[in-house]
Amino acid sequence: MTEALAIIIGYLLGTLPTAYVVTRLWAKRDIRTLGGGNVGFMNVFREVGIAPALVVVFIDIAKGVAAIAIAKWGLNTSDAFVLLAGLAAVIGHNWMPWLKFTGGKGMATAIGIIITLFLAYGYPLQLGIFIFIVLIPIVITHNVALSMALGLIALPFIVWFGTHSAFAAIMAAVLFIISFIKFLPTALLSIKNSRRKRDLVFDSFKGKDKEEKR
Repeated sequence: MTEALAIIIGYLLGTLPTAYVVTRLWAKRDIRTLGGGNVGFMNVFREVGIAPALVVVFIDIAKGVAAIAIAKWGLNTSDAFVLLAGLAAVIGHNWMPWLKFTGGKGMATAIGIIITLFLAYGYPLQLGIFIFIVLIPIVITHNVALSMALGLIALPFIVWFGTHSAFAAIMAAVLFIISFIKFLPTALLSIKNSRRKRDLVFDSFKGKDKEEKR
């Protein structure tokens, strides 16, 4: 029962529609009708502004942290179910039942989960490697989605070489697959609409607040 409860709580935490609620309160708009319709912090950043996006990303990261913390320390479940609770949070975030199973892409929630797991189980070096792999492309390209995708591709290898846990590496691979499923339609649309190949890699990284100052 405890293990099942950890997964259920993780899933329900993930389903909290942060971007939808913040956009409703901030701009009186439905985030699903703005930009690409993604219920996540990047769409809020581009279509609503920097400040509400920061609120969204903080809460979405916290959802991942809370899912792991409750499973590991609150319910004292086994390591396997701690990982499953984290995975459930990302699934809940990506397919929210309250929004007709629309949702975000799980980036911020995944970051919260990854940071908490690496620190909780004593793998700061592996966390540093993951952050390095994500941050370097962001600095060069300003493309958050691409940078996070590279980090998630590398994650199963980082986990395996750090922990030698086949189950943990498989869970990391599943996390990548879940994210890939959500990213694929957006990636295909970007390929179709991009005038130059450069646009697929380099992002202007401009939010509404920046555009309004031009």
